[in-house]
Amino acid sequence: MRLRHLALLLAGLTTTSAAFAADADRWTLPVAVKKLDNGLTVVVSEDHTSPTVGVSVVYHVGMRLEPKNRTGFAHLFEHLMFEGTPNAKEGVFDRVITGGGGRNNGSTRADFTNYIEVAPASALEPILWLEADRMKTLDFNPTTLKNQQDVVKEEIRVNVKNQPYGGFMWIDIGQQAFQKWENNHDGYGSFQDLENASLEDVAAFHRDYYGPNNAVLGLAGDITPEQGFALAQKYFGEIPARKTPAAPDYREGLNTQEKRIVQSDALAQVPAIAVGWKMPDRGSKDQAPMAVLGALLADGDASRFYQGTVKGRELALNMELLYGLTSEWEYDGPTLFVVNALYKPTSSADALLKAFDEEIAKVADQGVDDAALKRVKTQLLANWYNGLETFIDRADALAKLQTLWGDARVVNQIPGWIEGVTSADVQRVAKTYLTPANRTVIDRKPAAMLAPAAAPAAAKKN
Repeated sequence: MRLRHLALLLAGLTTTSAAFAADADRWTLPVAVKKLDNGLTVVVSEDHTSPTVGVSVVYHVGMRLEPKNRTGFAHLFEHLMFEGTPNAKEGVFDRVITGGGGRNNGSTRADFTNYIEVAPASALEPILWLEADRMKTLDFNPTTLKNQQDVVKEEIRVNVKNQPYGGFMWIDIGQQAFQKWENNHDGYGSFQDLENASLEDVAAFHRDYYGPNNAVLGLAGDITPEQGFALAQKYFGEIPARKTPAAPDYREGLNTQEKRIVQSDALAQVPAIAVGWKMPDRGSKDQAPMAVLGALLADGDASRFYQGTVKGRELALNMELLYGLTSEWEYDGPTLFVVNALYKPTSSADALLKAFDEEIAKVADQGVDDAALKRVKTQLLANWYNGLETFIDRADALAKLQTLWGDARVVNQIPGWIEGVTSADVQRVAKTYLTPANRTVIDRKPAAMLAPAAAPAAAKKN
């Protein structure tokens, strides 16, 4: 993720509370989809509640598809996309967008890399020109590559190596839980792999994965589908499709034996635990029930894990829910439901796991009462709709859904899937997925807690 503190539009320009459909309990987004002759898929969601437009370009490549011996390459390339082209030198991209009152960012995940902008509708055409320009080619040169290699390495130092716990809840847990290289390598990358990346590697990556046929353009806001499709054709239509390498088979089944790891942390003050269970496949009948179960157990202060281990028995100091680096709806390969917590030195990983297992067993044996099920569904629906509120997030969500699910209209189906989850569904997924055999546990302890006790001094002889 590029950490960018750029000028924001006035809050009222990017929120769209007036855009709800007539049905008070359901927000149906307008979604129009068209594929250009070169393979670029364009998704438009029309909403004239403010004179702004959100833009997202999502490429179907991420950490899972980066070349072997080039760990961190997808992330490195995300940075390189902001370093200029032969037509728009370094800095032009940011100046044009922020100068027009907008902001931009980009991020890399396991299954996609996304580039997002929001700006007044009057600034849309320059943004599309810039996005199409860097889809065509980049300014590949040794100085730019070296600069961004150093930037990514510094990001690793700051965010991982020099931080207590070092991202163990999303880096290390995946390395331990998954078997295939595509799923278990460090997406930040090793310094050696980053330094070994050549200009030829960079150019080949752009050629192979950054063609229009491997991308989705999402537009949301003050624009009609006809306008959006016409502008996409104008700026992207002449970019030729490029052959994209076939994806490897990165599918994995559930784990069949629990894995436990103890790690030492020189910077941590208190111990921490990360517990990861393999999730249902995207699009399976178990995905929505698992989302409900995850929220019931670990999302927020009202969750059962929080009430049982933080509030109740006071074993843990906090509780965090993760779905890898993305959400419970935005993955296209093996991912984890992860619960991460700091815990008291007077407690233990075993005590926390026992407490978690007790709460899981209650659900597996008894299901969920109607009031709790309704509360959790309402919470999930609120989270889903809040994530679509701003135009930049809406454009990005639609582009990602089109990329991962093959149909952006899933945006209007997910609320129904959530509402349709029954107590029996939640029981089923608790029994199937949240088992000790499907569980990977990392117990991360301060180095001082793992240091051997000093030997007692020998008795002094007279």
